[in-house]
Amino acid sequence: MSGLAPILLTAGGTGGHMFPAEALAAALLKRGRRVMLVTDKRGQGFGDRLPEVETRRIPAGALAGKRISDRLSGLFRLAQGYFEARRILRSARPSLAVGFGGYASVPAMLAAAHAKVPLLLHEQNAVMGRANRLLASRANRIATCFEQVGALPASAQARAVLTGNPVRPAIAALAHSIYVAPQPGGALELLVIGGSQGARILSQVIPAAIERLGAGDRARLRLAQQCRAEDLETVAAAYRRIGFAAELKPFFADMAARLAHVHLMIARSGASTVAELQAAGRPSILVPYRFAADDHQTANARAMATSGAAWVMTEAEFTPEALAARLASLLADPQQLATAAAASRSLSHPDAAERLADLAESLAPLAAGKEAA
Repeated sequence: MSGLAPILLTAGGTGGHMFPAEALAAALLKRGRRVMLVTDKRGQGFGDRLPEVETRRIPAGALAGKRISDRLSGLFRLAQGYFEARRILRSARPSLAVGFGGYASVPAMLAAAHAKVPLLLHEQNAVMGRANRLLASRANRIATCFEQVGALPASAQARAVLTGNPVRPAIAALAHSIYVAPQPGGALELLVIGGSQGARILSQVIPAAIERLGAGDRARLRLAQQCRAEDLETVAAAYRRIGFAAELKPFFADMAARLAHVHLMIARSGASTVAELQAAGRPSILVPYRFAADDHQTANARAMATSGAAWVMTEAEFTPEALAARLASLLADPQQLATAAAASRSLSHPDAAERLADLAESLAPLAAGKEAA
């Protein structure tokens, strides 16, 4: 392993923040760089996938909330995290700090800024997250995943670099897969992914929409649907009632294999989902989660729709009648799916992890040999 100073990565504990951090860590390790991760005490970390990466956990808390007591508690935890991060920096002396968003990244990035360590932010969404907005003025570069990023301060736009959002290796391997649209009158493979938040509307609307399809169209659908565990039996009963066979699971561990042959996906529009659709070159109907912070899922979905890669249905628009009409239209004219698949592929950045690693290495030498204050 190189004797260079380590590159410090910091991220909130959710997969949307943690996966791109893990992808960058893997790319940097292959280049002989040392990497360490700082997250909060709830952070997932990289598990045993990257044992070379030392993980340190610090306190962190959100500044949001309706009650003043919640905000004060969050501020106190951020202050605790900041002082712990300073101690980590004094010992590690990193050459660069890379923040992936989430409030867990704020203490470490502020401590790095005060120690004169260069900062790189990675913003996964089409609207800059609150944690990254707090840090944007201090960042040397901001890596983005969309051509246009809302809430990006005007003063920071010149420092933004489009790198894309890394996806899991198995899904990145689909970059050269060929999309084959359903044959006229043939089966349409439909995959429904709800994510961990707010998936219940998909479980309620999709069975009702399929019931409204004509018998011929319904017979052409091959459906695999993710449901919350507590909703599985209710959804299964809805499909049994209309005599429709569907594969229902609370989680699909084989997403790459499913994306390889799916014709259409119905999903939320979180950053990771959008990046995976782009990487695989698959069309989608996107239903943004309306309670997402700063409505970033709607911005992600609109960016896909503007390019012709997806159809957006807000939760208000996502009715059984509207969805049935959309599915009937796509079954009648599968070329729409092929066109959207090509548009989705055109938005992908299959080398996102390497682009991000290049950007990190271009900044890391700026602090070579410097000690954190």
